[in-house]
Amino acid sequence: VRMVESGGGGVQAGGSLRLSCTAPGLDLDYYALGWFRQAPGKGREGVSCIGWSGGSVYADSVEGRFTISRDNSKRTLYLQMDSLTPTDTATYYCAARRGTCSLFQNWYNYWGQGTQVTVSS
Repeated sequence: VRMVESGGGGVQAGGSLRLSCTAPGLDLDYYALGWFRQAPGKGREGVSCIGWSGGSVYADSVEGRFTISRDNSKRTLYLQMDSLTPTDTATYYCAARRGTCSLFQNWYNYWGQGTQVTVSS
């Protein structure tokens, strides 16, 4: 199963973007979904996750600025990103795991190829 991200692009600091991720062929019941990102020259880090019942977790760096949501009927995950700063520049990946929400990437089984987000100052 390959997940597919979309919605990345370039934006100025203070702007917003909304990322989407579809999971064709994957029944999302009982799957937690997560967003991760990798900035140039850095390792991949957890951004946010949402459990199958809707509970969510955020990294401290994005708390209050990003909002994760999901629509199981559409097999789609979203990440609304507001008040973007240049430090948010990264490739963003979505992922799925059967189980509880976690920002630990090694627990995720299915991944997308990533979408680039670039925030200019």
